[in-house]
Amino acid sequence: MKKFDAIIIGTGQAGPPLASSLAKNGLQTAIIEKRELGGTCVNTGCTPTKAYVASARRAFIARNSREMGVNIEGHVQVDLKTIKARKDQLIADSHEGLERTFEKEELITLFRGKAVFLDDHTILVNGEELTAEKIFINVGGRPRVPKDFEAVNYLTNRSMLELEEVPKNLVIVGGGYVGLEFAQMFSRFGSEVTILERGSALMKKEDDDIAEAITEIIKESGINVLLNSDCIKAAEKNGEIEVTYNCEAGSKKITTSHLLLAVGRVPNTNDLGLEKTGVELDDHGFIKVNDELQTSVSHIWALGDCNGEGAFTHTAYNDFQIVNSTFYEDRKRKLSDRFPCYAAYIDPPLARVGLDEKQIKAKGIKAKVAEMPMKKVARAKEKGETAGKMKIFIDADTDKILGATFLGTGADEYIHTVIDQMYAGATYQVMRDAVHIHPTVSELIPTMLENLREL
Repeated sequence: MKKFDAIIIGTGQAGPPLASSLAKNGLQTAIIEKRELGGTCVNTGCTPTKAYVASARRAFIARNSREMGVNIEGHVQVDLKTIKARKDQLIADSHEGLERTFEKEELITLFRGKAVFLDDHTILVNGEELTAEKIFINVGGRPRVPKDFEAVNYLTNRSMLELEEVPKNLVIVGGGYVGLEFAQMFSRFGSEVTILERGSALMKKEDDDIAEAITEIIKESGINVLLNSDCIKAAEKNGEIEVTYNCEAGSKKITTSHLLLAVGRVPNTNDLGLEKTGVELDDHGFIKVNDELQTSVSHIWALGDCNGEGAFTHTAYNDFQIVNSTFYEDRKRKLSDRFPCYAAYIDPPLARVGLDEKQIKAKGIKAKVAEMPMKKVARAKEKGETAGKMKIFIDADTDKILGATFLGTGADEYIHTVIDQMYAGATYQVMRDAVHIHPTVSELIPTMLENLREL
């Protein structure tokens, strides 16, 4: 049995910085990875998909600049092999960086293989038993695959990124942010794309007006959107995939060469051997954690997607910061200090922080709202990108910012003007009275806040 001071399972966004910190503080640290270094973000999430989004936008601009006075003669060609090669190089660069990080630190030992708990202190990997007084689970998640699709040659976000030819047609099951990002990028690459969504709008967890606006944006992108669809099964037929779905008009079928499943993710906790430990899971398989990310076993922590407390790269990294502060910083961070925030990288992007209108009403909070359609923003008009709107929510009793939802050009960047004020604990008047640069989108945020109305 090999003894370590600490064991980390998984090299996602929380794992490597934690390993480095533990090693710098003198702990002999083992880090285990069964697949590629870097986890979801590096290999199948942020890095590759945003590289594809960038290529797709270039293709869109090349085809759609006539109204801006720019004419491009001839056919705009998309070379998916080149796009993939660029993506692969970005990933390879990240892998090399992580390899160097682990190699240069004498107190870090990298194990390649699958980790399985034998008990609360012992982990089996490649036939070797490892033990430690501190164990950190950072195993991430994977796409959910409904049983009705298990028998067909479906695609996930991972396999979608391995295609080298643009599909002639593509059916996507699911209208969340993963499905929409792939839908828009492959539509711009040249695929005929159809989205099947069970709800009455895409991104149905958002406020109704935002979900409706997103749905219109995606439809105007040339994507076929079939709402109120209950996708019941898929089968192989004559070398293609036949998807049977049920919508308001009755049962229908659609045939496609490629089928992408984007119906959510599940944590990678089912085969870790956690039943041999005292680590508790919730009904969805996520590891239960406290405010410091400790599990029900005091010397085991859970970070990243597997704890169900964020499922984003930035929340995973903050999980590292929380745990690291517990051991080595005077300033102690806590999970409860975090404001939920995220973006969907459709074009234009959606960005969120804190509470939205649905959540505020469900909590019974007395609130006010400021709204601004993008078509009234000078910078958006100048760019020719006026789809979307901005909403900011204010606590009527404290004047503190409860949250914001921005849908529009550059929203994933200027949402941080609100995020920073929320972390500062500032009232909305601080932003209202600020002087922003013209011409920008964010300069309209102070103007918005001059005109609050009761929610």
